[in-house]
Amino acid sequence: MVAIAQSLREQVACACRILALEGYADLTLGHVSGRSPGTPTVYIKRKGITLGETEPDDVISFELDDAEALDSPEMHLEAVLHTEVYRARPDVGAVVHGHPPYATALGATGASLELLTHDAVLFVDGLPVYDETPELITQTDQGRAVAAALGDRNAVLLRNHGVLAVGRDVPWAVLVACTLERAVRLQAVASALGELRPIEEDLARRMFPAKYHDGLVEEYWQAWLRKLEHQAQEAPPNP
Repeated sequence: MVAIAQSLREQVACACRILALEGYADLTLGHVSGRSPGTPTVYIKRKGITLGETEPDDVISFELDDAEALDSPEMHLEAVLHTEVYRARPDVGAVVHGHPPYATALGATGASLELLTHDAVLFVDGLPVYDETPELITQTDQGRAVAAALGDRNAVLLRNHGVLAVGRDVPWAVLVACTLERAVRLQAVASALGELRPIEEDLARRMFPAKYHDGLVEEYWQAWLRKLEHQAQEAPPNP
């Protein structure tokens, strides 16, 4: 678990803005949630605002066992993506859903993610695909099917739709989401340049623990927070 001196509500808001900077901006679409450790309380971005403008006051909370929680007018239509993954995966502490261009494009093809870069090493266990429908995931049974497709992996492509990424906490989920988009983007570049030369799976598994652990994820999270701070300082004042 990454040690972060922020409330969960603040982490979710920062995660939304980070994702907007890293290719997940899509009008008011896309959402991030975090589950309070050891409780059924979930914090999630509200609907109606962009990822890039999400502040802590735009993060709402609900109880996972509240049958009426998803009926709130502030709740995203696809909130079942979050609730059903949390129910299926006690190890998951945060969920990201969005439509980053490269990973979304990969999910609209028959291609798969190759082990071409250090980024792809994060997905050495495979990148599954939810292939039942390209529609919005708004029903509980659809959410359960996505959770089943995810299985024990850290991300799943939603065919012709987008991606869902998870992590043990918010920084890890953001890392997974951003790294997935970068891995697919670099694969697209490599595919245009020549024959692909993937990393051998055994080598990728040996590389994994040096590349992806809590210490580095905390370092990356702090770097993202500084990036947000610099962006805020450079923004023109409101008229």
